[in-house]
Amino acid sequence: MALCLGQVFSKDKTFRPRKRFEPGTQRFELYKKAQASLKSGLDLRKVVQLPEGENINDWIAVHVVDFFNRINLIYGTVSEYCSERTCPIMSGGLRYEYRWQDGDDYKKPTKLPALKYMNLMMDWIESLINNEDIFPTRVGVPFPKNFQQVCKKILSRLFRVFVHVYIHHFDSICSMGAEAHINTCYKHYYYFISEFNLIDHSELEPLKAMTEKICN
Repeated sequence: MALCLGQVFSKDKTFRPRKRFEPGTQRFELYKKAQASLKSGLDLRKVVQLPEGENINDWIAVHVVDFFNRINLIYGTVSEYCSERTCPIMSGGLRYEYRWQDGDDYKKPTKLPALKYMNLMMDWIESLINNEDIFPTRVGVPFPKNFQQVCKKILSRLFRVFVHVYIHHFDSICSMGAEAHINTCYKHYYYFISEFNLIDHSELEPLKAMTEKICN
């Protein structure tokens, strides 16, 4: 029997602890506004649009953190099925393979099991989100000039989680009754990156058929 979404995507399944916005801050208010729009049943294409009078970098920051939380939850749900035996390479089918490079411990693109890749990627994203020089939380502190470039890199790597889950673990998602949830999350993500041109669309090729099916 399929489980309800509340059971499947419970907080204890998240791959990493959720990142939260500090109550009383502008970003917290933007987050509440975005969540209210999501729950209102509005067209997701409209939900992602920048609210009038708001700063685009604040809007992007709120969504990057939210997608990090949501995608963590999705991968955390299937991570027990994603082992070195089942997924010895971080890939999306036979055509697409992702190698890890961070400039520190992995200076060259390195082939890794999917679970190891995910761990390194989430650590890398978490370190960026927690970096006050990149994601400032204090009032009056500006975003760095390369902020959107950093977010593009984060969102590009988060897309690879969708690729791996859809192609290698979708049966598990369906058996849990969670297909509608991941589809909605992906649509929200896709409309957002498209609205602000945050990913080169050639990178979306691995999920082209799925995107055409659920986003058009």
